[in-house]
Amino acid sequence: MADSNKFNYIIDLDAEKKQIKSKYRSLLKAWRPKEATKERDRKLIIKAFKVALEAHQGMRRRSGEPYIFHPLEVALICVNEIGLGTKSIVSSLLHDVVEDTDYTLEDIRSLFGEKIAQIIDGLTKIREIFGNQPVESMQAENFKRLLLTLSDDVRVILIKLADRLHNMRTLDGLPKEKQLKIASETTFLYAPLAHRLGLHAIKSELEDLALSYTDSEAFNSVITNLRDSKSERNKFIRNFVRPIKAELDRQGIRYQIANREKSISSIWRKMKSKGVPFNEVYDVFAVRLIIDTPIEFEKSVCLNVYSIITDHYLPNRQRFRDWISTPKANGYESLHTTVMSKSGRWVEVQIRSTRMDEIAEKGYAAHWKYKSNVKKVEGGLDVWLEKVRELLHGSEIDALDFMSEFKLNLFSKEIMVFTPKGDVKTLPLGATALDFAYSIHSEVGNKCIAAKVNHKVVPLDYVLKQGDQVQILTSDTHRPNDEWFSYLKTARAKSSLKTAIKELKKQDIEQGRLQLALIFGNLKVENTRENRLKLSTYLNCQSKVDFYYKLAHGEIEERTIRDCFEIVEGFNWKKYIPFWRPKTDANKNLKNIIQDELKKNPDNLLLNKNIKELKFKVADCCNPIPGDDVIGINLSGKPIQIHRTNCEIAISLMSTFGNQIIKAKWNAGEDIGFLAGIKISANDSFGLVSSIVGVITKEYNINIRTFHIRSSGGTADGTITLYVSNNSTLKKMIKNINALVGVNSVVRIDEIKEYH
Repeated sequence: MADSNKFNYIIDLDAEKKQIKSKYRSLLKAWRPKEATKERDRKLIIKAFKVALEAHQGMRRRSGEPYIFHPLEVALICVNEIGLGTKSIVSSLLHDVVEDTDYTLEDIRSLFGEKIAQIIDGLTKIREIFGNQPVESMQAENFKRLLLTLSDDVRVILIKLADRLHNMRTLDGLPKEKQLKIASETTFLYAPLAHRLGLHAIKSELEDLALSYTDSEAFNSVITNLRDSKSERNKFIRNFVRPIKAELDRQGIRYQIANREKSISSIWRKMKSKGVPFNEVYDVFAVRLIIDTPIEFEKSVCLNVYSIITDHYLPNRQRFRDWISTPKANGYESLHTTVMSKSGRWVEVQIRSTRMDEIAEKGYAAHWKYKSNVKKVEGGLDVWLEKVRELLHGSEIDALDFMSEFKLNLFSKEIMVFTPKGDVKTLPLGATALDFAYSIHSEVGNKCIAAKVNHKVVPLDYVLKQGDQVQILTSDTHRPNDEWFSYLKTARAKSSLKTAIKELKKQDIEQGRLQLALIFGNLKVENTRENRLKLSTYLNCQSKVDFYYKLAHGEIEERTIRDCFEIVEGFNWKKYIPFWRPKTDANKNLKNIIQDELKKNPDNLLLNKNIKELKFKVADCCNPIPGDDVIGINLSGKPIQIHRTNCEIAISLMSTFGNQIIKAKWNAGEDIGFLAGIKISANDSFGLVSSIVGVITKEYNINIRTFHIRSSGGTADGTITLYVSNNSTLKKMIKNINALVGVNSVVRIDEIKEYH
């Protein structure tokens, strides 16, 4: 699939000119200018198009298409799917000009002004800034730089998402490892970012496109099931909405009804998490009612429509969600309910106004369009963007740690808790009482000794729940300590704690120096820089501050210092001091081995038991077996990690270390037993275990490692680990077990655990 477009594309210059003109006209047609600046803005767009066309003249994408197609498509996404305006169109057309052509940022500034130059600067990839300097993860540095532009203009992020969406739509022309790198990066960072900015449609498409590359088998399976059940679904929906439409018409309510299918990736996640087949995912689709009503009547009309629905269908009280009274943090507003249809099937119904629907589909841009007409949302987009700026500018962590913190704190689900006065605080799910203290003020956090939650005293690591009321108890004599880091969830709290402890440790340096001088005097050890360095290295202290802090607080005893100098006596000190050691060529040797293997077989790194000098490790998180699509990730100084391409850990690693991906495949000639696991759900019946074991051992001659089964209330659930030679055998065995009488489902599990 990877290079099909590249070789099938036929260059036809006349046809390409017509296509370029057609895309350009479509862009101008979709553009919705402000009347006051219409003519000036039109000239600006024309100018940007001409500059981009000239700059990319003769350049082609890997697919063979003219490069100018890409910026035109990105601009169209910005207009049609995000709802952005003139400056975004101009920036989209020019977004690759500085990076890929002879134009400089100064050229853009002189031609289009400071604001557009700022946006282009934010969109320029990190390699233009770092040049050939070593960077641990170029992707992490790039992402951090991209988000730094949030301080100036959020349009940078929106254009970048449009750029990523078009790249994902045209990923077929790239080699397999590039596809996996980009798809993983998209799943790990860009799809959650789109969701956080309220771009639901773009988020879903990014996830679906990524899944088609990281797990094509799962993607195609869900697509096939959706296609095969479409006519049945449509018939069901027509019958379901008929009485609702009749009542809405009778009351004169203006509305649209849409059938929203759950995204492919979302269906697949639910199938995996619940361990159920496609036909048991009850919310494959939802019925959406979009009400056309003035903004001041939205809530009352939506509640009236909810009443109409529940007059006809019994609601599930556990699944009612009112995101109109309390919108989501990304600005999303809607009423959600799940009702029982006349055919005995649960149906999710979403009720929203046309304004709410536009915000749900176009996110941030639509949010700002209506901003003056809606109430401020606690923890909404403005607050979230402020948190991003705070994390970026208040943190000295490197890019990899930053990505981890960003993902943890700004993409996670949120809870709302209350102060004693009833003020609302929004925190990430899993936040603790200590996180709450730091969210009030860093000094409150530093002096915190405990908290009262709902009038009961709780420890600092108490995990807060939705709706908790929290009061912080402090003491002026209390000091924070390193153990607190394990209590914290939020980046802001960790940053404040790190600063506080650093200041405390600095205060202890002088006391530590005096303590060291006293001990050295007792032991008759000369107090020289060389001896202090020797002791610090022996104790594995991370810094000078850490070294003196431990001395000041009695964490380094006199006998430990005596042992240090007795152990080292008569030896070469250099071998105990890491930065005196000569650099090894271990990484170079590993790299040469990999290069040699790839020269022998440039398309793949063959995995077999005979390549002993090339160290690789089959990952425990996904337990790949021969026949699985796999990828190798070469992290410096470690064996090459072999993961399944759909493994979540691998996706995270590929999103960060995309340039260290190695293509890999299994050697078909190998006959090795690999550990795999299956999960079985069945009706409890006599002979069930015997039948399952018979399929595994007699039909397929497979060795079982563990067999764990539990029965209750007429049902049985089991987990079996066994040794198989390839995934083809595993699939056939699963199919045969699934065919046994009483067996409801059999699925492969990724993480293998031992059961006793």
